[in-house]
Amino acid sequence: MRTEKLDIEGAFAFAPPVYRDERGLFTSPFREEAFAGAVRDRLFPVRDVSHNVSARGVLRGVHYTAAPPGRAKYVYCPHGRVLDYLVDLRVGSPTFGRCDASELGGDGGRALYVPVGVGHAFLSLEDGSVVVYLMSEGYAPDREHAVDSLDPALALPLPDGADPVRSPRDLAAPTLAEAAERGLLPDYAACREAEDRLWP
Repeated sequence: MRTEKLDIEGAFAFAPPVYRDERGLFTSPFREEAFAGAVRDRLFPVRDVSHNVSARGVLRGVHYTAAPPGRAKYVYCPHGRVLDYLVDLRVGSPTFGRCDASELGGDGGRALYVPVGVGHAFLSLEDGSVVVYLMSEGYAPDREHAVDSLDPALALPLPDGADPVRSPRDLAAPTLAEAAERGLLPDYAACREAEDRLWP
C-alpha cells in the first residue's frame, strides 16, 4: 500500500493495490501496517461507522467536531467518485486554513486519515457515490459544526461549471472568519491532546 503525506499537518492518504479480473475487483482500503508506518501503531478505537449516498453535484461539508473530544476519521469511497476536501481548521496549526483535495472512487480504494479538528467535505462526481466513515467518537449533534464550503477564503478547487447542491445546514454555515470570530474553531493544541488520548 502506498502512503502519502498530505499538505495538512497530520493528514495522510493511503492507496492500496487493486486486484481486477473478469468478475470485478478486490481491494483493502485499510491495512494496519501501512497506518502504523504513517500515523500511529494502530487505527484509533472505532466507535462509529457511517456512510452516505450522494447524487452527482451534491457538496457536503465542510464539517468538523468540537474538540475536546473531537473526532478522527478514516474515509473512503467504495462506490462512485467524489472530490474529497480536507481543510485545516485548527487555530495555531502550522497548516491552518490550508486545503487538500483528493479524488476518491470505488475503482481505486484510496482512503484518507482525517486528524481531530480538520474539516472534511466532498463533492459527488457521480450519482450514487458512497462515502464511508470510520470515526473515533459517536455522533453528538451539539458538538458538530460546519464552515461554508464556498467561502472564498477556503478556495476549495471545484470543477469548472460546478453548481453544488447543499443542505440547509451547509448553506447557513459561517465563513472561516465568522467561525473564528465566534470562537467556534478548534484549538490546535487541544486537538493534538484529544488525538493523543485515542492511543493510550
